[in-house]
Amino acid sequence: MEIEERIREVISHYRFSGGLTECRPYGSGHINGTYRLTFREGDREKRYILQIINRSIFTKPEEVMENIEGVTAWLRKKILEKGGDPERETLNIVPAGDGALFCVDSRGEYWRVYHFIEHAVCLDQVRSTEDFYQSALAFGNFQRLLSDYPAHTLHETIRNFHNTPERYRQFQEAFRRDAFGRAAQVEEEARFVEEREGFSHTLMDLLDSGKLPLRVTHNDTKLNNLMFDSATGKPLCVIDLDTVMPGLSVMDFGDSIRYGANTGAEDERDLSRVSCSMELYEAYVKGFIEGCAGALTELELEMLPVGAIMITFENAMRFLTDYLEGDHYYKIEWEGQNLVRARTQIKMVRDMEEKLPLMKAIAEKYRN
Repeated sequence: MEIEERIREVISHYRFSGGLTECRPYGSGHINGTYRLTFREGDREKRYILQIINRSIFTKPEEVMENIEGVTAWLRKKILEKGGDPERETLNIVPAGDGALFCVDSRGEYWRVYHFIEHAVCLDQVRSTEDFYQSALAFGNFQRLLSDYPAHTLHETIRNFHNTPERYRQFQEAFRRDAFGRAAQVEEEARFVEEREGFSHTLMDLLDSGKLPLRVTHNDTKLNNLMFDSATGKPLCVIDLDTVMPGLSVMDFGDSIRYGANTGAEDERDLSRVSCSMELYEAYVKGFIEGCAGALTELELEMLPVGAIMITFENAMRFLTDYLEGDHYYKIEWEGQNLVRARTQIKMVRDMEEKLPLMKAIAEKYRN
């Protein structure tokens, strides 16, 4: 069955008004297939986002959707209390005709629909320091709005998602098995990883000892998981909530840095172009702390720079592991893309390790 036919089958499970006039792929995510649907009834046009949930990664789609429903309902309440617009400032699930949060097609695949947020754009790379500062405000505000949400009630939709010691173990196992005969190509990268085994435990040890609190975290705070208002340039809505789970605030902070403060692309082949911009880092620190507005503990604020290095190191291991296992997790457009992605993360880690005293000083500046 062609994708167009499958989408029409899915649409039949919903009560859309009017006829479908357009269906096109949308966005640049690595994981789920995403489409923008346009329906017209007379002079009225309405658009939606349709996604197929990747069950090879999210093995319990019902739990993913329960998390999203709980968090978005909480956000809507908080946004209304602030006098905001919950139709634009959070995702809004469109229920299927039977009232469910998703529908299941004839192949057993799970699909969901959101209202499309009009007059808004996603950015794949930072255009200006102001953009990055505004994104920091948004993700910090996301932390603040959810700071009193009972994090322990959320499902862990991907087990050990940001458990860095476990990611280390997974990499070592993939390297040992060498199922696709690629280990010889990553021996230098493997040495880099092994040298940082002790470091990998830093944040998880603080969590396990109760020194860092468990939070509701997004777990994929890249710039392109935020929508900006097309007219004002201000951030509107945090999107891609599949990985909303219990986690560490400093890892959410760090993921934004490792992606948005990188002076090169995530798959930049020329590593001389890859570094962590301290101008962008400082803008993000300032915005994130302002957005959190006192919701974080002193130790969380102190560990922000460590979070940036840790999540970058973790992503290096994840890209390497996926490369060694045949590129089954992240979408690739060309052979070796995950290895290139891993190498950019490694270059970022090295750069941030050298700049750590400066990164700590900047974080201290805005903590006070």
